[in-house]
Amino acid sequence: MPRRSYDQYCAVARALDAVGDRWTLLIARELLGGPRRYTDLHADLPGVSTDMLASRLKDMERDDLLTRRRLPRPGTASVYELTPRGRALLPVLAALADWGAPALDEQRPTDAVRAHWFAVPLLARLARHFADAPVRVVDVTLDEGAFHLVLDPDDPTTGHYADGPAPHPDTVLRMTAATCAALAHDRFTLAEALAAGWIDQSHPDDRTADPATA
Repeated sequence: MPRRSYDQYCAVARALDAVGDRWTLLIARELLGGPRRYTDLHADLPGVSTDMLASRLKDMERDDLLTRRRLPRPGTASVYELTPRGRALLPVLAALADWGAPALDEQRPTDAVRAHWFAVPLLARLARHFADAPVRVVDVTLDEGAFHLVLDPDDPTTGHYADGPAPHPDTVLRMTAATCAALAHDRFTLAEALAAGWIDQSHPDDRTADPATA
C-alpha cells in the first residue's frame, strides 16, 4: 500500500505522516518498555484488531520506527523493538500525556487499564523527586500489575521503563491506580503523597520473601 502523506513541507506534517495514524503512538508506548512479541502487544492494546495491528507494525517498520528480530533458539518467536528513531518518541509521548491529563478524571467502566501505562509521565516526575537521592531504579506496584523505571535525573527524556519488578530496585512504591494517575499528572507530588499515606515506600530488602524460596 502506498504511503499516505499530507504533502506539506512542514515538520509537524512530516511527523504525522509517520505517527499520525490510529494506534501508532500507542504501539510506540508499549515498545518503549522493551521488545514485545506480537501476542503481548495485542494483549496490551485492547480494542485493536489483529489486521490493524499487523498493518501498523509493517508501517512502523517501513518508517524506521521499529525492527523485528527472531529470538535465539530454543525460542521461535519474533519480537518487535523500537529503533533509535522510535525511542526518540519518548518526550513526544510524555508531552501528549501532560496535554491529555486534564481529560483523565474518574476511570470509566469501559476503560481498560494496564499498570505500565502510567510509566511515561512518571519518568520525569520521579526523576525530579529523586534528583538528589541515590535512587535510579524504582519499582512501582499497583493492584493491576507492576513495572519499573530507570531514571536519569540529569535528563528525564532518556530514562526508560519495563514491565515487572526490577532485579535490583533502589526503592519500591506501592499505590492504587487512581493515586498513580494523580501522581503521574502532577495533582500532587510524591512527597505529599507519602506524607498523606497514599503511597507506601519501602526498601527492596523489606519485601516479604517468597515462601517457596525462604
